[in-house]
Amino acid sequence: MSDTLALDAAPAAPISPAWAAVGSMTLGVFGLVTAEFLPASLLTPMAADLGITEGAAGQAVTATALVALVASLLVSAATQRIDRRSLLIAFSILLVISNLAVAFAPNLPLLIAGRVLLGVALGGFWAMSAALTMRLVPEEMVPRALSILFSGVSAATIFAAPVGSYLGHLAGWRAVFLMAAAMGVVTIVAQVLTLPRMAPTGTARLRTLVDVLRRPQVALGIVAAMLAFAGHFAVFTYIRPFLETVTGVGINAVSAILLGFGLANFVGTLVAGPLIERSLKAALLGMPLLMAGLGIALVTVPADTMGHTILFALWGFAFGGVPVAWSTWLTRAVPDQTETAGGLLVASVQLAISVGAAGGGAILAVDGVTGTVAAASLLLLMAVLIVLVGVRTLPAGERAIAMH
Repeated sequence: MSDTLALDAAPAAPISPAWAAVGSMTLGVFGLVTAEFLPASLLTPMAADLGITEGAAGQAVTATALVALVASLLVSAATQRIDRRSLLIAFSILLVISNLAVAFAPNLPLLIAGRVLLGVALGGFWAMSAALTMRLVPEEMVPRALSILFSGVSAATIFAAPVGSYLGHLAGWRAVFLMAAAMGVVTIVAQVLTLPRMAPTGTARLRTLVDVLRRPQVALGIVAAMLAFAGHFAVFTYIRPFLETVTGVGINAVSAILLGFGLANFVGTLVAGPLIERSLKAALLGMPLLMAGLGIALVTVPADTMGHTILFALWGFAFGGVPVAWSTWLTRAVPDQTETAGGLLVASVQLAISVGAAGGGAILAVDGVTGTVAAASLLLLMAVLIVLVGVRTLPAGERAIAMH
């Protein structure tokens, strides 16, 4: 294993956009994230049917997240000779197998096994998503393509919880996973028909992870992204207790506010692309700054149902652009090693989600949910400060500078 970083030229961006291919990747995102979130809305019937506790059933979510973290770091090195079109289709096949395994699982071990397969597909896909998107559209359209890709996350968030719960009540939780498997089959067909062949690029060694982190400003950017995601998930994880204890609303209002949050997040994701095309730096600064301001308002403004509904909707809108902005930054900061850098970013975000949720819970136990929101606002302000003083963004067309 060489100690020097061998750089391959970044693939040339296409002259015309392959929007159908971007659409098929978005279908993949929707299927993967829907499958990831479904157990949260079906936990009670799953546990009852399998004869286990809800806590044990919840490990289906934990297993997926942990495997996704590892897979995101290893996928580029482990698949260095595989055409990326074939690899994406393989991830979609894993998605179908995972959903079928869960749907027919007679016990917890086989349920977990199915979720492990999902973690491999999830981590592998996200690690490569930015790298492959930038090979499907002209460089100046990458932010817009990424916003379309991440709209699949927002759509899955809206679909998985309310629709999954409703369908599970009507047809049973196993039927919901069978429907998710059917959506995966549709995704495979779309990807076979639309995705072009894409040869692997860059180096593919575990050492490359370290070499990418040592590049100027990359580590700072990863830290800033982690702070932004940790701040968001420290709040998002505990929205329901905040609404129930601070706002003082019932379950119907909680559901309505969460739906509004999800819809606003979907809109924010779509709007983010054109905004980032104008100024990536402004997006990286503005969205966490807005979220920090909203967090401060949540803990200082007197409790009011309508006011908190608006504040959370605005939070969802602002966060919609955060993954798009950081994925765009990745394509410009590390243009020749976007698969490896994508794995680092995905792993960092997974870690940030865990830290945000766990840290938020620890603060909740000591200082209540308002203390959690206040701490999250501080993390978001720290992310803003790091971006302001230490993260450089390049306009489209100047990616080559980032390699030096």
